[in-house]
Amino acid sequence: RYKKIYQICTRVHDESCTKTWSDNNMIIYVDIDNTICHTKNSDYFNSDARHDQIEKINKLYNEGHEIVYWTARGGHSGKDWSVLTERQLNKWGCEYTRIETQKKPSYDLFICDKTKRIEEI
Repeated sequence: RYKKIYQICTRVHDESCTKTWSDNNMIIYVDIDNTICHTKNSDYFNSDARHDQIEKINKLYNEGHEIVYWTARGGHSGKDWSVLTERQLNKWGCEYTRIETQKKPSYDLFICDKTKRIEEI
């Protein structure tokens, strides 16, 4: 179904490696809270990883797709949660290309707890 990719590294955001994309790779936006972790009442410090869901997203990444974690954390409060968010993703073993906040993206597939359920993947 997908063309083979030539080189895969464990983290694209690690400057020591590169990744080659195939023409059939998708850009996949993935919500964070209540998709790959349980978060109650915007209590981001106490978010619990959902490792079974993270494994699904990592599989897509390892197949060569671009994974963009997209979050609205701080959208209402204006607080910048980017440092905590990146630390959490790394601690949980998430493979990704980049993190985006509060920006409407152009994407091929959106995986979120409110659109295509992570359980459907």
